[in-house]
Amino acid sequence: MIPGADEYGVDVDVRADDIERLLSVTPADVDAADELSFCRNVFVPLTTACRYTCTYCTYYDPPGQADLMTPEEVRETCRRGADAGCTEALFTFGDDPDDRYTEIHDRLAELGHDSIHEYLREACEIALDEGLLPHANPGDQTREQMATVADLNASMGVMLETTADVRAHGGPRAKSAGQRLATIRTAGELGVPFTTGVLVGIGEDWPDRAESLLAIRELHERYGHVQEVIVQPVVENERWDRGSPDLATMRRATAMARAALPDEVSVQVPPNLAPAREVTDCGVDDLGGVSPVTVDHINPEYEWPALRELRAVADSAGVPLRERLPVYERFVDAGRLPERIAAAIDADDDAGRRFRSVLADGENPADA
Repeated sequence: MIPGADEYGVDVDVRADDIERLLSVTPADVDAADELSFCRNVFVPLTTACRYTCTYCTYYDPPGQADLMTPEEVRETCRRGADAGCTEALFTFGDDPDDRYTEIHDRLAELGHDSIHEYLREACEIALDEGLLPHANPGDQTREQMATVADLNASMGVMLETTADVRAHGGPRAKSAGQRLATIRTAGELGVPFTTGVLVGIGEDWPDRAESLLAIRELHERYGHVQEVIVQPVVENERWDRGSPDLATMRRATAMARAALPDEVSVQVPPNLAPAREVTDCGVDDLGGVSPVTVDHINPEYEWPALRELRAVADSAGVPLRERLPVYERFVDAGRLPERIAAAIDADDDAGRRFRSVLADGENPADA
């Protein structure tokens, strides 16, 4: 039984024989993709507050130290991203930060908001005004929270990480796999194109990895909303000194993801954290969001690769590199976009033309 599944009413039935079949998969059992894609984004860490204290995470700051971006800072960051040819504003913050941090709640009140999601809605409006498509990744969400911002997002996301009960999530505010799955299910019910993924090396075992991937598959088969699954290794940082998964582990985990998921769901590895060149033959077809403007605020010690490095990864795999939007093309073609997002893509302005250029052929006027 997946921890927390009953508490959050998550009806996911991962069969033992499916887990066993997936455990037999090796890199030789999957095909390499015929192209690699990436999205040009700007990272907007709305706040560094989080109700959780996971032992591998450097993103959160203790109460009293956590920051909250002002609307002016959000606008300036988005403007720099648009000027650099980005198409995505990636909004991140910790799970329910105003639940644990009274200072954040007070600052939100000063800005005229009752909750972080109300403020996220304002930030998404700013991003759209500045010519970017919002992609919000605010952790666990209730249906009410997600509905507050879903109509202003091209896509959204949360990392499942694992269905296992691991010590790295321990403490009085431990993450619940059932709650994460409930968030993914809510996105499906609301029709939100969604990104999720597994975090490799935080104490889970191989059956846990298989179960996590199969749980994601089951929810996607129910709602058709998962656009990509990230296979991300935990990395050494100032809070995590228990090592990272080796190359053999990453190759096998990536191949398992490709074998577990339907063809239309992309398998992504983050090129600043994973050995991208060494896993492209394991079914990877996406290199994620990469920013020419901002650092990876979740993993600040690991710089984004330059676009030429992404091209080098694609060249080493012998496939073309294509730029994409934060929402995958099949959702655009099917008309599964909120009205505001569809209007932004169709707009007769610089941003709309930039979006349509990426959709047309993966080219961007900002390419050097």
